[in-house]
Amino acid sequence: MNTILLGNLIKIRWIAIFGQFLAIFFASYIFNIQIPFFETLIIILLSVVVNFYSYLEERKNKSISNIKAFSYLLFDTSQLGFLLYLTGGVVNPFSILIVAPVITSASYLPALMTVILSIISILIIISLNFYFIPLNLGTEFYLPKIYSFGLVTSLIITVIFIAIYAYLFANSSRKISNALSISKLQILNQKKITEVGSLSAAAAHELGTPLNTIFLIINDLLKEKKLMDDKNIAKDILLLKSQAERCKEILQRFSKNPLKLKDKFLEKVKITDLIKINFEKFNKDKKLTIKNTFLSEETEIIYRDEIMYALGNIVQNAISYSKERVTAEVHYLKTNVQIIITDDGNGFSKDIIDRLGEPYVSKNNQGMGLGIFIAKNLIENMGGSLKLYNSKENNAVVEIMFDNSILNI
Repeated sequence: MNTILLGNLIKIRWIAIFGQFLAIFFASYIFNIQIPFFETLIIILLSVVVNFYSYLEERKNKSISNIKAFSYLLFDTSQLGFLLYLTGGVVNPFSILIVAPVITSASYLPALMTVILSIISILIIISLNFYFIPLNLGTEFYLPKIYSFGLVTSLIITVIFIAIYAYLFANSSRKISNALSISKLQILNQKKITEVGSLSAAAAHELGTPLNTIFLIINDLLKEKKLMDDKNIAKDILLLKSQAERCKEILQRFSKNPLKLKDKFLEKVKITDLIKINFEKFNKDKKLTIKNTFLSEETEIIYRDEIMYALGNIVQNAISYSKERVTAEVHYLKTNVQIIITDDGNGFSKDIIDRLGEPYVSKNNQGMGLGIFIAKNLIENMGGSLKLYNSKENNAVVEIMFDNSILNI
């Protein structure tokens, strides 16, 4: 959600109030232009009252709802419209400021509210062309009708253009911001899960030795005939043994956790193992084929959550769109490591392949379109690169390239 801070609206309105007051003061007392001074002053003071009310609202809540923000912007538009009515209509040089609330609305509020505010602004502009109190600028001043028509038209076009322009750019920024927030949240969750797995593995490793000692003592107690002759003591010893065996089973389950990769005695991991873990995590009935260029033992890399999660997103997408099989290739080159993941599906659609990697762009418009975006950002933030294209057989291909120094090879 894109929230407007009420404090920002208050500051902008104070600037507008100060500017409006200076404008009517200079017009009346410096340039001797006859305007309804007291009427304009009352309208400005009304804005002051609204700003004090806004200040009291801000003390309760720094941010405001979209409806309240729209109400404030509508007031600002109307207030300026009344001032322009009293000071010459659209010929007033400050009439261009009517686009300011529209820009704010387009940047922060939903499209419907921006459309409504734009329509109201256009209606005010049209009305001011016919109904206004003219300024007495001297007999030599003459404004042709064609110029007046052009001025109204230009203001209307400016309102529409600025509204669309600001909304499109702000909307794009909002999408990227929201997607990055989701990415950070998911990475944080992944790290927490990994840390829990690491803690479990470490606990199983550290508690194994004292638990073995407990078993040795229990077995010695079971061999003591005097103790076993006492039914109550024998019962307690057997219960103690059963509970110790239960602890042993729980620790064994912890030690089998695949997320223990980050434990300090398993800091390094193979890329093919990461691919297999993610494939098993998301797969139901598809097959995985792994191809590689190393002849004997695969080189190990330092485990990083970013790599784990990026590969997870890419593998999950490949599984989702594949028919029967996903193929992963791992090539250790002189200075780089290349990972290529291909599925046997229908490939990337031509109309979206150039936009893949942007937030909310999905291969089939069914998902949220964040998987590839998150993976791309994680990989590029690490210094790697990601390419998406279709193979000669029209299968989707995701190619990842890491420098050896990034993976600490």
